[in-house]
Amino acid sequence: MRQIILHIIIGILLFLPAACSTGSASGESRSLYPYLETDKLLELTQYPEPEIRIIDVRSAEAYAKGHIPTAVNIPSAEIMKRLKELKKSQYLIFYCESGGQAHRVMEQLKDKGYTRMLNWGAFSRWPYASSSTIQSSGI
Repeated sequence: MRQIILHIIIGILLFLPAACSTGSASGESRSLYPYLETDKLLELTQYPEPEIRIIDVRSAEAYAKGHIPTAVNIPSAEIMKRLKELKKSQYLIFYCESGGQAHRVMEQLKDKGYTRMLNWGAFSRWPYASSSTIQSSGI
């Protein structure tokens, strides 16, 4: 019995990182896969494409402490109230603390007909200076 419980726990622990990781995409989002690489997302922030938006679904406080440059903050708790800000024709790249909030937001939006979405995962994956760091250092 202990072995069965141990196997279940190990299985859950192996599954959790996958549930909160990157790379979850919806329908028409295959073209967003290159942006899972941090260097490609950095390029996108330096040379934004109007048809792609980066959305930070963390709290306003977390966003203020640091975020990916060009990202717009729409906290997950507000997403359904702010649908007019998200065009279904745009490609949307979501990120949060671990990937879990972004995944839930994508599920909600999928139910509303959005098909061009990518879960980039955790903000901690961003190895470059964040916007608040850049602004506070005067660069």
